[in-house]
Amino acid sequence: MKKVLLYYNFSFSFGGGELLPLSFISELQHTCDLTVALDRADGLWQSAALYGIGIDPSAIHVEQVMPKGYSIRRHNAILSLHRSRMLKRLARNADICISLSNITDFGKPAHHFINMLAFGDDAFTAFVHGKAGSAHCGVGARAKRFFSNAILRPILGMRSKRRIVCDRRERIYPNSRYVERLMTEFYGPFNSAVFYPPTLFEPQSPESVGRDPLRIVYIGRIVPEKRITALIEVVERARAATGLPLTFHLAGRLDQTPAYGERLAAMARERDWLKFVGAVYGDEKEHFLMSGSFALHAERVEAFGISVAEYLVAGLIPVVPDEGGTPEVVGSPALAYHSDEDAVRILARLATDGAFRDEQRRNCAERAKVFARESYLGRQKELLSRIVGDGV
Repeated sequence: MKKVLLYYNFSFSFGGGELLPLSFISELQHTCDLTVALDRADGLWQSAALYGIGIDPSAIHVEQVMPKGYSIRRHNAILSLHRSRMLKRLARNADICISLSNITDFGKPAHHFINMLAFGDDAFTAFVHGKAGSAHCGVGARAKRFFSNAILRPILGMRSKRRIVCDRRERIYPNSRYVERLMTEFYGPFNSAVFYPPTLFEPQSPESVGRDPLRIVYIGRIVPEKRITALIEVVERARAATGLPLTFHLAGRLDQTPAYGERLAAMARERDWLKFVGAVYGDEKEHFLMSGSFALHAERVEAFGISVAEYLVAGLIPVVPDEGGTPEVVGSPALAYHSDEDAVRILARLATDGAFRDEQRRNCAERAKVFARESYLGRQKELLSRIVGDGV
């Protein structure tokens, strides 16, 4: 039986990203001698219970690689070195190493699954946000980056993210063709295989339960980078354009910044058609998604967009930006907008043009099959069979 080391950082707030490690662990626990390395061990059991994914504590070895009480907010270079040394120690006894926290240095070739566009290479992050090239970086920032990657990390025995990506012995799995394209443009050709993450949400209620034909939904983090206020304005303008009483319901954890939360609360008080329902899971989440007809998404620089895949599986018609991973998920240019004005126009047409709405609902239903639970589990089984069979 192969010895597999799997690393993931469960110290972040819960979101769609936890589904991939949970799903991998649930399968590998039956086929491998599996060690799960975590920054914080409590996150594994909390998230497994939250998502209802069965993991047998007696079937896996759990190793916490960061000190007790570790918090990402207090992370520093010393803790990075500590983590690196712990993972390399664990990797010595592993036949196969898998990182589900982007690029991780195990001290030996491994499988690295990309789940976000900011994975520790500041130069790549700047490139993604349109600031590539030395002309867009201060002298101090360039000097600091050079010192870290060319001097400090080698002295400490830590490879830079760039060196790992460009090492053909490593296997990199971007979570969309969009991410693969950006990485190729920046790093050049690398050992790449796109692997879409899981959307394990699967409606149990029959479609005949009924939807509100005028309800638009959003599920995800309620934070500024998700452009929540812009989405509210899109719905407001679509209401004015159509004369229809469209409503907007948002589910998710509210950003802890007081000023932002207060601003959203004030907007809701002034608009009886705007509802914040908080975080929803399980049956609550299903009821929430199945109650609407359309969905809105606004983040443009996003690697994939698990919530958008869930909209499709739930039978919703999502309207998304024409940039990032989300238009790839939806697969319909007619539902992708460049400007907020475009979003208003698309939403208004969906609400008033029955033929267009029916056509897009059929397109979305076909695309949903790609992200259905059974389809994902089939892809996962095939991939993990290759990884465990091949080794690295």
